[in-house]
Amino acid sequence: MLLFRYRKGDDKTSGNPNPNPAMRILFVHERLGALAGAESNILAVGAELRRRGHGVGLVHGAATGFAEAAWREIFEPRFAIGGAGSAMAVRAAVAAHEPDVVFLHRMTDLSVIEALSSGAPPVARMVHDHDMYCMRGYKYRYFSRQICTRGASPYCVFPCGAVIGRGPGGLRPFKWVGYAAKIREISLNRRFARLIVASSYMRDELLRNGFDPKRIETHAPVPRGLPDAAPGAPSGGNLIVYSGQIVRGKGVDVLLEALARVRIPFECEILGDGRQRAACEAMALRLGLGGRVQFRGFVSQAEVMNTYRRATLAVMSSVWPEPFGAAGIEAMRSGLPVVAFDAGGIREWLIDGENGFLVPWMDRDRFAQRVETLLLDKPLARRLGESGRRWADERFSFEGYINGLEGLLARVAAGSPAPVTS
Repeated sequence: MLLFRYRKGDDKTSGNPNPNPAMRILFVHERLGALAGAESNILAVGAELRRRGHGVGLVHGAATGFAEAAWREIFEPRFAIGGAGSAMAVRAAVAAHEPDVVFLHRMTDLSVIEALSSGAPPVARMVHDHDMYCMRGYKYRYFSRQICTRGASPYCVFPCGAVIGRGPGGLRPFKWVGYAAKIREISLNRRFARLIVASSYMRDELLRNGFDPKRIETHAPVPRGLPDAAPGAPSGGNLIVYSGQIVRGKGVDVLLEALARVRIPFECEILGDGRQRAACEAMALRLGLGGRVQFRGFVSQAEVMNTYRRATLAVMSSVWPEPFGAAGIEAMRSGLPVVAFDAGGIREWLIDGENGFLVPWMDRDRFAQRVETLLLDKPLARRLGESGRRWADERFSFEGYINGLEGLLARVAAGSPAPVTS
């Protein structure tokens, strides 16, 4: 742990480009290092807030093993937690860093959530996914994959059966999920000064679970500014790109089934890793896609951008209700049209026929047809890609996102209410 103390006023000599008063902000997250969209967002936001003169510390759980050096460079000080002493450790971190505001991200340890719920310092919680209020964590039924539209209730116990959750694997493939503990978690999170969501869909989910609308603010996570795509992108080739985790909710298996229906030559590069990767690699071989689908594993952000430059389109095959789907915005800002299933908040940025194609949920035939359309009609792919780039640049600038988030954290630190929304 680094012994670093940020003091108010330090920004006067740091070349701080931000005219607002500096804050001490303590990030809290269950991981250290890169993994998925939540981690990309945390690192980008932490780096920019630090550049603007704010002091950013981090309370974190286990390391991911990916790109940890960047996190260690940005967040000072850092406080590791885990196990039975986590609540005491987080209280010690608060005492040491003396934050004006706590910026809580993913955290399933109820002792940590309870330790932060007293109101001093105030807490703004970023709601990245459904873990807070869904016992399964992904808001769909395990066997049918049907998306759930209920709030937490006894229905989660029976007939949903969400008390049996996915375990860490190995000798413990399942775990017990307590309904009372989930209701307790929801109650504790209702105490926080602000809940930050990425989409109207997520706001509705919080309202469905009894959260105060006056404490909810919507700020869609925006990827850090991206370089322009190569002239003429999408490319003249037939490359399809998927970027994201390879887990059941992301529907990579469904994507493979759709790609097996594509009747023209193509290549697909799958960028990412996850617990379903081996099964999906085997499935690709069974479907005769072994020579056309390449699983590249975890790659750097620069390599993701390089792949986008060579691609004709991006795909998002999520079958769980995406809270937002920032990977799609990232592809659009690189000039690519996106084909995705209509799940969760995706319809709030993917406008069918304008910046890509929004496909009915789990409709593999329609997904394959839309992919074929873009591969065969490159002028259309370019028009949709350029439309998406303009649309994303207008609505999802990284600077605008940070400005809004910085103002939100300042309001929370000052005890000001959320702005009134219609």
